[in-house]
Amino acid sequence: MDKELLKAARGVLDNAYVKYSDFHVAAAIRLKDGNIITGVNVENASYGLSNCAERTALFTTYTQGYRKEDIKELVLTTKKDYLVSPCGACRQVMSELILPDIDIHMVDSNDNVTSMKNKALIPLAFSEEDL
Repeated sequence: MDKELLKAARGVLDNAYVKYSDFHVAAAIRLKDGNIITGVNVENASYGLSNCAERTALFTTYTQGYRKEDIKELVLTTKKDYLVSPCGACRQVMSELILPDIDIHMVDSNDNVTSMKNKALIPLAFSEEDL
């Protein structure tokens, strides 16, 4: 796992807008051109309108003109001392916006790392072939 990528994610962790849960999450995406794009979770009083860190980082990546072929790896971190993995909505979005064999690293506050391929996070994901 890219230590600079983890540092970038931790560098924005306090920017999470978590007024209701106090559950900080940050994500960072390393692109093949070397750039890093970060994202944090942003809550809303209407919980369904909140956005997770992974989706924030991915949507920013796409907004800047990058696509799934440009993504090298993603790291996700929290202030918790236990493993936190992407929620189901994020897994579904990741299955479409990140190539299947890209490494997803989940890092707790004690630097314990769990890494998985993107395709392992949501087997049998709904895809364009299902439409």
